[in-house]
Amino acid sequence: MSHTTSRRGLLFGTAAVSAGALLTACTSNDTKDDKTAANNQPAADDKPGKHVTIGFAGPQADHGWLNAINDNAKNRAKKYSDVSLEVTEGSNDTAQQIGQIETLINKKVDVLVVLPADGKALTQVGLKAMRAGIPVINLDRIFNSAQAYRCYIGGDNYGMGLNAGRYIGEKLKDKPNARVVELAGLDNLELTKQRTQGFDDALKNYPNIQKVARQAAEFTVESGQAKMAQLLQAQSKFDALWNHDDDQGVGALRAIQQAGRDDFLMVGGAGALSAFQAIKQDDGVLKATVLYPPTMAASAIDLARALGQAKGVGGLAEFEIPASITLYSAVVDKTNVDQYMSTGFR
Repeated sequence: MSHTTSRRGLLFGTAAVSAGALLTACTSNDTKDDKTAANNQPAADDKPGKHVTIGFAGPQADHGWLNAINDNAKNRAKKYSDVSLEVTEGSNDTAQQIGQIETLINKKVDVLVVLPADGKALTQVGLKAMRAGIPVINLDRIFNSAQAYRCYIGGDNYGMGLNAGRYIGEKLKDKPNARVVELAGLDNLELTKQRTQGFDDALKNYPNIQKVARQAAEFTVESGQAKMAQLLQAQSKFDALWNHDDDQGVGALRAIQQAGRDDFLMVGGAGALSAFQAIKQDDGVLKATVLYPPTMAASAIDLARALGQAKGVGGLAEFEIPASITLYSAVVDKTNVDQYMSTGFR
């Protein structure tokens, strides 16, 4: 998954709307035959403007969420007759990704959208692009310097944990001596620490609830299954589980089914289609998931187009696009899952 930051510039109401619905009000040029945007929000009727070439560089799509990031960016760009998208081959090798971005700089693209494999390691190439007069939309994993990007747009990892904790807390608030466990992601990532911190902070408001175990997995199906099996073996009784990532949650659910356990509720994270489907079916432990919306990549294309055409953002009074946009980590359960189903990634 992806790094976020404490720079929470604008907090938008729901993740499915994300920044995209607001942005399309001034940037969309969809035809009457194609009235929905990449995140299935209605697109405004806006005439094409100045042609904009956008360079897009992201990491290797070795995870469902990252693949959805790429799809959202490409599909959004196709909506615009005045946008050309130059896409690099995704790479988790920082040197290779730097080289790919330098190629885009040399091609003199109008705007760059970059989801760095490592924000710190790619800060210098972001600075290089900005010095060359190419504005950068920094997507999700943030550069070390605000001078390396014109606009940051990303998710809220702390908010993810906070909302997961609140949801579980409200479900268990009347249960004496309630016990919860946490299946985290990669512990060497700052985003994992932020998600755990948010979760722990939320639980402080529920003195009847104790977190009795935490296990770190690796954002993969295999690790989710293995680590969940360990948690189940170590904890014979608990009331709720928060799993940081829906991809590793597929494995976690396998372990839960194999153990024959159904005595707790589970909350996932990110917004995978499989999670939405399980929540809607409502015949297992998975009752909710907290969004980390890949629609942010579609919104990044909107922002890049607005920058290239010297426009602001529809719905805001300012002439310029914001410096920072942080998306909201909405909780999806059976009461609202139909609203978000079309945003689920595979």
